[in-house]
Amino acid sequence: MQFSEKRNLTRWFIILASFFIVILILWNTYNFFQIFKNEERAKMEFWASALTTVANANENSDLDLPLEIISKNTTIPIFITDNNDKIIDSNNIDEAITKDSIALKKYFNSIKNDNLPIKMESSKSKYQLVYYGDSPLLNKLKYYPVALLLIIILFGAVVYNFYRATKMATQNKLWAGMAKETAHQIGTPLSSLIGWLEILKLENVEESTIIEIEKDINRLQTITDRFSKIGSEPSLEKRDIIEETKSSFDYLQSRVSKQVVFTFLSPEHPIYVAINPALHSWTIENLVKNAIDAMKGKGSLTIAISELENEVKIKITDTGKGIPKNQFGKVFEPGFTTKKRGWGLGLSLTKRIVQEYHKGKIRVIHSEIGKGTTMQISYRKEN
Repeated sequence: MQFSEKRNLTRWFIILASFFIVILILWNTYNFFQIFKNEERAKMEFWASALTTVANANENSDLDLPLEIISKNTTIPIFITDNNDKIIDSNNIDEAITKDSIALKKYFNSIKNDNLPIKMESSKSKYQLVYYGDSPLLNKLKYYPVALLLIIILFGAVVYNFYRATKMATQNKLWAGMAKETAHQIGTPLSSLIGWLEILKLENVEESTIIEIEKDINRLQTITDRFSKIGSEPSLEKRDIIEETKSSFDYLQSRVSKQVVFTFLSPEHPIYVAINPALHSWTIENLVKNAIDAMKGKGSLTIAISELENEVKIKITDTGKGIPKNQFGKVFEPGFTTKKRGWGLGLSLTKRIVQEYHKGKIRVIHSEIGKGTTMQISYRKEN
């Protein structure tokens, strides 16, 4: 418990530290942007001052420095207007814009919102205004925080996916290990039971008793076989999916309350699919038992098999309590259950068998509260 709490504290510390670093980077970026913007403002004030000097110069004025300052600006877009905002001149504006009066006016209005104008006085009553936009470098810097955030989000997504994949791999190893150990633990007393059964046969015990014990032993052997296959990569065989499904259907029908009406629908011809018979039987069992639990042991249950060109579909429909639409995906998550005494592993295991071992698909295709649910398994057909 202490280890788990410490691990959670470490995670929260890393999250908060990462959040603090992101805020710090964004704050520094904003400060750098403001410094750069103020520097551009100072440059433009020098430029406006140099332009005023040139405009008011006489034959004795030294214009080398003012002209050099004016010529150095090759990136910042500039509009010079009179005191009525009528454009007198422009500089560093794209030629396509300057040739289109509407586009020029629109661009001028956007420039006016970028920065406060600089006033150039030629006399007390006469002045001009210099409107300037942000340089291309400053415009690029505007989007730097956005790009930084996207990179951080992408990095976070990669880390999360790596962590999730690692966690799932660990869970899968644990799952496989537990399955193998379960098969091993059942196998030991099972071997002993088979030996005792042979002794009972020699002792002339009543045949009906021997038959029932054999059924239970066969059932335990089936369970052991299933767990051993879950714990490793099972081999797939080309089998008639109708025959394999009908076999599981008949087995369950004979052992379930007569208050459940069973119906089996399928084409007359065989449909071949690459499956592991033991695991497919387990899949059908889990879905049928889950449906019977949803109906509380009373209702109608239908298994319908249909085929498309390259696909076969198995639909299990019950008349149970139904599943809310927002839980369609959750029902296959480990630990999710609506039963008071359930572990929430049946449908999770079923999904694993269908998707990971048989490369198929399983989903809830329809459900209404109080009316029932239809689940569907899809497999690729074998030629």
